[in-house]
Amino acid sequence: MNKPEYFEILGTHAVFRPLGEVSLEQGVRLVTSAITYAREQKVRRLLVVATAPTGFKSPTVTERYYMAKKFAQAARSMVRVAVVASPEVFDSQRFGELVAKNSGLALQRFASEEEALAWLLSNG
Repeated sequence: MNKPEYFEILGTHAVFRPLGEVSLEQGVRLVTSAITYAREQKVRRLLVVATAPTGFKSPTVTERYYMAKKFAQAARSMVRVAVVASPEVFDSQRFGELVAKNSGLALQRFASEEEALAWLLSNG
């Protein structure tokens, strides 16, 4: 697989910072490809900074389920993912995170890159 645009491998982790207007489906494909690429490159930690993409509203419960399952399938329990996103797309019940965890993916969402990176680089 070719390296996704906006993807960078650093010393301890990789960072994916997608830009532009995308549909939810396109956004899911972009993040899934970044997770897959990280896994293929044996990068165990991925920071997804999804604050710049526009064009979609907060996902529904069904869409959150779909996203979490797709991300977990791409990671194959080999990539830990921290997601930084705009607060308006957050789910206060953290349903997507629960689905991801139950599917074998360590994934958590954050409002700031600092918090996300601290969690990502922790031993948890």
